[in-house]
Amino acid sequence: MDERLKALRARIDSIDDAVLQLVSERAGIAQQVGRAKNGEKIYRPEREAQIVRRLREANPGPLSGDTIERLIREIMSACRAVEETTRVAYLGPVGTFSQQAVHKHFGHEIEALAETDIDACFQAVETGRADFALVPVENSTEGAIGRTLDLIVASRLKICGEVMLPIHQTLMRKHGGIGGIQRVYGHAQSLAQCQQWLARHLPNAERISVVSNSEGARRAAAELDAATLGSETAAELYGLLVVEARIEDEASNTTRFLVLGQTDAAPSGRDKTSLVMGARNQPGAVVTLLQPLADAGISMSKLESRPARSGNWEYLFFVVCEGHRQDAKLAAALAEIEARAAFLKVLGSYPAASS
Repeated sequence: MDERLKALRARIDSIDDAVLQLVSERAGIAQQVGRAKNGEKIYRPEREAQIVRRLREANPGPLSGDTIERLIREIMSACRAVEETTRVAYLGPVGTFSQQAVHKHFGHEIEALAETDIDACFQAVETGRADFALVPVENSTEGAIGRTLDLIVASRLKICGEVMLPIHQTLMRKHGGIGGIQRVYGHAQSLAQCQQWLARHLPNAERISVVSNSEGARRAAAELDAATLGSETAAELYGLLVVEARIEDEASNTTRFLVLGQTDAAPSGRDKTSLVMGARNQPGAVVTLLQPLADAGISMSKLESRPARSGNWEYLFFVVCEGHRQDAKLAAALAEIEARAAFLKVLGSYPAASS
């Protein structure tokens, strides 16, 4: 064997030994921190966000920032699990994009609870069966998830985190290529995200909406002339072959998920605050509500209207703005909005997702 190659491999071995020693040391210190908290929750979203940002900014390469984040989140997940089990409810079943978002944010050393619908995700945390819920709130192609917005208004839970997950739709079937596909299963959102591709490549195939892409994968696994949309994870789980990857019509297709808990997060230094407000029934009411944010120089990244449950043609306005509710400027603006609004609820402050 080439002596230079042997030397490089020996160097890698020594680095691996050092990594093992340092990770073990980190887990031991995490245990000490847990004991010092005296029963407080181990998961601190603002602290984990600060760690991720610092390491992404300090990253010298050649690994990408996303890779560094994935590695450190798995290490933090493992260290958390040494202290206690974190239970996270998500929109199931297994193999969905929601499950991918759970593991992206919390790592794999958790108890992931697959729920039947978004309502059940909220209920799992409200009843104490789960510590957190992770639910979809909007897709860059298809817009807001109305049920999530409705439940947030009524629930006592707070937003304590967000996850941005690039959505890559995969066409898969039991065996064979694209020929002979008579039916394509998929969640309604997935079918909508791939409608142009399907129209070009499978114009005569019936499109059948199912409750989840995992249900579509289950059906496609039993039907030789059917295919389904979903993630490559679902293909592995249900024994399907990938016919075509990344068939979404928009290459930047992304779904934003919210992490919900009993409390929101402390300031992390780069935060967002979500709120919902109701305007009084008078001319210019919405502009009047938003003016305190503009006067304070606070940027909004989202403004969404949603019919209120209180009466016909009445609307609630969902706002996502930069900053934490404890920041002096934002706190003053929120106080002014509350004085002007018919209804105001701060849904939570949380670290802005890094990617």
